Amino acid sequence: MALTQTTPVNNASGFKPIAATSVAPARLASIDILRAITMVLMIFVNDLWSLKHIPAWLEHVPRGVDGMGLADTVFPAFLFIVGMSIPLAIANRKKKGDRTFTLVGHIAARTLALLVMGLFLVNGEYIQETATGLSRTGWYSLSCLAFILIWNMYPVTVKPGVARLLQAIGVGILLTLAFMYRGGEGDEAGQFATYWWGILGLIGWSYLASALTTLFAGRQYFLIGVAWVLFCGLSMASSAKLIPADSFLNIIPNPILGGTLVAITLGGVIITLLIQHFRPQNNSGRLLLVLGGVAVGLMALGFYTRPYWGIAKLGATPAWLFICSALTILAFMAIYWLADIKGKAHWFSFIKPAGTDTLLCYLLPYLAYAAVNLLNIHWPAWMLTGGVGLLKSFLFALGCVGVTGLLSRLGIRLKL
Repeated sequence: MALTQTTPVNNASGFKPIAATSVAPARLASIDILRAITMVLMIFVNDLWSLKHIPAWLEHVPRGVDGMGLADTVFPAFLFIVGMSIPLAIANRKKKGDRTFTLVGHIAARTLALLVMGLFLVNGEYIQETATGLSRTGWYSLSCLAFILIWNMYPVTVKPGVARLLQAIGVGILLTLAFMYRGGEGDEAGQFATYWWGILGLIGWSYLASALTTLFAGRQYFLIGVAWVLFCGLSMASSAKLIPADSFLNIIPNPILGGTLVAITLGGVIITLLIQHFRPQNNSGRLLLVLGGVAVGLMALGFYTRPYWGIAKLGATPAWLFICSALTILAFMAIYWLADIKGKAHWFSFIKPAGTDTLLCYLLPYLAYAAVNLLNIHWPAWMLTGGVGLLKSFLFALGCVGVTGLLSRLGIRLKL
């Protein structure tokens, strides 16, 4: 529902453009395209650590600094897109006959999957290799292999019994890794722990709160707006340190209690609801005007709140929430105009796998870095410097997309 839901397609590009006069479909090509672009950017900025002498505006801004670089806008964009997909996915499942109880189970299962993957990847950051008896490279390789075995959407040519066996092997790998694990930042090696939730875990908590809100709000859409305001308020309260450390509220996971991440995701939900309201009127100009107005309003809120808490990804400040939401809406508007109105979705076909097999695409860099370490590959300095280095990172991102597409054709597609 969050990471792997794709748009029905019927053209060579894989993305389905919709004529301005057609009835609004269940999905939009522009959502998948925006997701694909965001994933390419995520892999690109996550590879910048390997470079030197590159523009500072491309990188993350250090903690405590008022500002943000390109890298600080990618994660919130992905959260926003997760939110945009939620109403569509819930509607599709209801059309298939799923009742509320079934949908809650679906949401919980997907959340659990994201939390598990997030925690295993995070523990890899803190692993003490000697105490664990396994290198960081081995940890990431085995973890990602287990993820694929458990959550692969096995083709019909694989017998159900074989698929269940492979899934059981994946679970066994994760349990063994968790038992073996020793890590931590100090001299003493601790056991498998929640150091933080990781990117996938943060997405999981945000998805859980947003999907349940959307599900139980039903057609009372104003309740989703109320929830967005509530989580924006929590973002401000958290930034102002108004929630005491000993408050009973702290039993709520911080990614939810902090408000910011859920507010970003709910913002995506609201934008999709606006699209569903205006598109049947066959007036794309009016829709773009409304979306543009929302973006301007959010940008204004961002700059209004900036003097109080600054713009900071690591601080998850309200200004970061509002400005990144606005930027994502503006990016969506441009892609919507190009792909769904002008019918140019095929221009983006070369990155299609990043939008339709997003989770696998996200995991591939872990396997790629592991392969480089295992093969003892050392890139020359000139490939890791300045513009050439940036080109290397961009081609690496595109390479991950290409491998994702190849693996998909071979029957490896992750679905939560």
